[in-house]
Amino acid sequence: MTNEIYNIDVKKIDGNKIPMSEYKGKVLLIVNTASKCGFTPQFKGLEKLYEENKDLGLEILGFPCNQFMNQDPGNEQQISEFCSLNYGVSFPMFAKVEVNGDNTHPLYKLLKSEAKGVMGTEKVKWNFTKFLVGRDGQVVKRYAPNTEPAKIAGDIKKLL
Repeated sequence: MTNEIYNIDVKKIDGNKIPMSEYKGKVLLIVNTASKCGFTPQFKGLEKLYEENKDLGLEILGFPCNQFMNQDPGNEQQISEFCSLNYGVSFPMFAKVEVNGDNTHPLYKLLKSEAKGVMGTEKVKWNFTKFLVGRDGQVVKRYAPNTEPAKIAGDIKKLL
């Protein structure tokens, strides 16, 4: 396995493109988010995880996605304001992406192929699917949408 993740470019929510290599050496929790989902309150738990572990090397990367029942229909500015105002999100948020289908973002193609879901499926089932990536760029684990961020804390601590 290689560190392919660092060869991918992503677009921040403000429109600036950055290479994933900016996160080299960090533990990453990558989440496809939505503003109008039953799991949206997980932003609070994600922010808490981030606050408690960012100084130890954790980065949480939020990628809004509107592929599941149009639960994130807003533009990037609306999404950014929603996350900030309602949940105090300070971890990096990115431009909206597709996580399934023909236009799947390259980052999600890699994550899904490295950490398959239940019964070997690659498809992301819903908003707030989480992928944990080690400091070496290897995808460690996939978590279901209903897995509360606090339940991932132990796995994150092991990697930090």
